[in-house]
Amino acid sequence: MSVIASAAPVVAVVDLHKSFGSNHVLKGLDATIHQGEVVCVIGPSGSGKSTFLRCLNLLEEPTSGSIKVGGDEVTDPDCDIDAIRRNMGMVFQQFNLFPHLSVLDNCTIAQTTVLKRSRDEAASKARENLEKVGLSEKEDAFPAQLSGGQQQRVAIARALSMDPKLMLFDEPTSALDPELVGDVLSVMRRLASEGMTMFVVTHEMAFARDVADRVIFMDGGVIVEEGAPEQVIGEPTEERTRVFLQRVLDPTHVEAGSEDAAYAKRHVTEGVADDVDGNRPGTRGRSAGARLG
Repeated sequence: MSVIASAAPVVAVVDLHKSFGSNHVLKGLDATIHQGEVVCVIGPSGSGKSTFLRCLNLLEEPTSGSIKVGGDEVTDPDCDIDAIRRNMGMVFQQFNLFPHLSVLDNCTIAQTTVLKRSRDEAASKARENLEKVGLSEKEDAFPAQLSGGQQQRVAIARALSMDPKLMLFDEPTSALDPELVGDVLSVMRRLASEGMTMFVVTHEMAFARDVADRVIFMDGGVIVEEGAPEQVIGEPTEERTRVFLQRVLDPTHVEAGSEDAAYAKRHVTEGVADDVDGNRPGTRGRSAGARLG
């Protein structure tokens, strides 16, 4: 995880806003991600974490603000979003594998369709990444024959097979049984150690503490606190961060009925869950191209 802070950022976000109707979900976010940096975003459900991540490749179209990825203005209506997405891999909460295709074919279809690689070249790249995630022996299997953790590792191999410069992870372990989480996190740790630039929305505090270069805590659509993991997770300066971490790291010591007033108010007025994935208006390019990438 070598970060060159002086270089131009891979991602630059300025004054990002996103609303769904009257619900103001993101409220003026500013953030950067540098080459080789691992940034983890934590926070309660409904805080806007996944919406933030999905705005980076226009799975959600921002209401206002600027997003640059690799120097390209993603929020420019005239940008070639498909070209920009080719440099961004994304791993979702659900695995989104094609059920009728084998593991190998799931990892080659985007390469041959989008990158126009030959079948042999795509298969070689897919096998290289299946080996990286520990699933070489499963290339002929179908998704229904795999565990959830194995399916998520296939999804990571599929994304890596496109040779992305940036990997986006949207709570990649949230749909897994607890005993399957470790294998997925192990793969992500390896990617981080190899210098992959990663933006990770997660509830895995140990992963964020051990692997991230920087942790962002979000609540109510704003960045409440940001810094090194040992500071944000170990010694947070904001009360809202401390309350959240106490509940996550030591839930047995939270008294019943002791909900923080700010949390309660936010959930009443801004109760949009992060993991809602409906067909919302105002999005661009959420069909085949996005799924293949």
